[in-house]
Amino acid sequence: MPRENETKSLEEVEAMELIEQAQAQLDEIDAAKGSDAAGTPGSPDASDADAEVPRDAFGVVRRLWTVSKGEHWRFAVVLVSIVCYTIAQIAAPAYSAHLIDLLWANIQRAFAAGETFSIGWDTGGRECLIFLGIWTVAWAFYTLQAFTMASFAERLNLKLRRAIAQKLNVLPLRFYDANKPGDIMSRATNDLDKVSEVLQRGLLSMLMAVGSVVGAIIMMLRYNVVLTVVFLAFAAAALLMTRLVAKRTLILAARQQRAVGVLTGHVEEAYSGRIVIHAFNQEQESAARIREATQQLADAMRRTDFMTNTAAPMVRCLVRFSQVALALLGTGFLIAGRLTIGTLQAFFQYVNTAAEPLTQFSLTMNQLQSALAAVERVFDILDEPEIEPDPAHPARVPQPVRGRVAFEHVRFGYDPDRPLMRDVSFVAEPGQKVAIVGATGAGKTTLINLLMRFYEIDGGRITLDGVDTHAMTRADLRRNFGMVLQDAWLREGTIAENIAYGCDGATRDEIVQAAKTAQVDFFVRTMPHGYDTELANDAENISQGQRQLLTIARVLLANPSILILDEATSSVDTRTERAIVAAMEALTSGRTSFVIAHRLSTIVDSDLILVMDHGTIIEQGTHEELLAAGGAYAELYNSQFA
Repeated sequence: MPRENETKSLEEVEAMELIEQAQAQLDEIDAAKGSDAAGTPGSPDASDADAEVPRDAFGVVRRLWTVSKGEHWRFAVVLVSIVCYTIAQIAAPAYSAHLIDLLWANIQRAFAAGETFSIGWDTGGRECLIFLGIWTVAWAFYTLQAFTMASFAERLNLKLRRAIAQKLNVLPLRFYDANKPGDIMSRATNDLDKVSEVLQRGLLSMLMAVGSVVGAIIMMLRYNVVLTVVFLAFAAAALLMTRLVAKRTLILAARQQRAVGVLTGHVEEAYSGRIVIHAFNQEQESAARIREATQQLADAMRRTDFMTNTAAPMVRCLVRFSQVALALLGTGFLIAGRLTIGTLQAFFQYVNTAAEPLTQFSLTMNQLQSALAAVERVFDILDEPEIEPDPAHPARVPQPVRGRVAFEHVRFGYDPDRPLMRDVSFVAEPGQKVAIVGATGAGKTTLINLLMRFYEIDGGRITLDGVDTHAMTRADLRRNFGMVLQDAWLREGTIAENIAYGCDGATRDEIVQAAKTAQVDFFVRTMPHGYDTELANDAENISQGQRQLLTIARVLLANPSILILDEATSSVDTRTERAIVAAMEALTSGRTSFVIAHRLSTIVDSDLILVMDHGTIIEQGTHEELLAAGGAYAELYNSQFA
């Protein structure tokens, strides 16, 4: 419980803030875990099944067909190949009946004449060659359809991946705030992989199965109606069994997909928050959570694989029983002269041709449903509202930019029903240093996000040199700003490339000069390759403070008209901070700057201090004016320096 009259040193305040921020990150991880564990209200089976069933299957198929425009000819080739393959596959058993009956008649004739039978061109050789030709044609069309379908599926997959990549670049920040990184990655990778795989295997198998089953049953009815009815009775039982198993498999597959997403999210969180995890000795707890998620995924995969692999043996057992029954009945018809040897073996070939697709039909349909649900999730991202496009005739700020920034009755809320800012107004005159202070969550960073148009305001307006920023393109607006954030982000590349990031054409001398001004030149020269040292894996080969110095050098090199410093010196020591502050004072001379700071010692010389609380500016003025007012700023300042 804080006490009103308690005095704290600067170090104590910073330590408490660090602990609160770290604990907040851990609470977010725990909350994510809780939400994952909670799942969806209602029946687990129902929710899992719904996750793998598309809301509008026909609409998804129609949209997929539209997306695949330009590749329709490939699908047409696939359909033609399937038709030709089916004709050859159905014709082969029928021709084999004629071939076997012919050979059997020639064998009997030779036996009756006391001659040795041998296959010649006129005694079955020609027919054998034709039979081989039929299967060769079937193989050729099967190969053609497989390669063409793979090409169609992969090209469609590529189009969807490109669409996702382009969409992610134009989505507003609120989308990323509302969705977990693991879920977005899963949709962009796992879901699209599933679509490609099912198109190449599931859809192709189903199209082939339809033609094979229809053709086989027609030929079976042509040979013997009674045997066909017996087969259809067993096939119906097999279909019913497959449907029951497939329904359960669909639920288990949905659980497996959810488990993959949960595990991906936990791993991503553990990697990005590894420093905090180590700081609070939570390695065992974090590892336990990942082990638990891995075990849940393993259990889900085991159940899914068991159910999937159970269906085939059970159905094939029924098929074998049907074959035994058909063999007994068929032998009777053979003895009675109602069937020949050739037609009986052809009938059994048609049984094998029809049985396998029938037993796999329900499983294939479930795979297609799951794939449609996956692509529907991809379409959900593609249908997300994009950032508002830039105006067709954008306004431009007169050059050179003076740097006058005005907030005029700005309203904003992350949730439209819960406004955060109701009426925010202030003016930053050219060359002024504007400090923004307040407790964590007061809206300081939100104010900067609105200024940079990372979020769009709900009312009022923001102007730069009298020009409404909403009437400008985002590129033109942001070209006037340089940002140094608390989270120092560096790209993979050399130190020189990172300093020159966003400043194309910078010379090495300019890079070195910016580094010297930011007090970063000395440590760079201690690196193995100096400015050509490679930074990779989140720049873990340098310290957090050194990363922040590099980001400061990056902004110094860009030499923007307006500066935004979000706790820019939070990760450097006091001596380096003084040097950076001196460099910043030289840089900000004549430039408008916005400084978010918890260390009030760095902003006492500001021309304007904005004190924020719950998104609202509750006080504004100079350091002396706010101290004299004895309000929130004075209380905050006195708590650090009393």
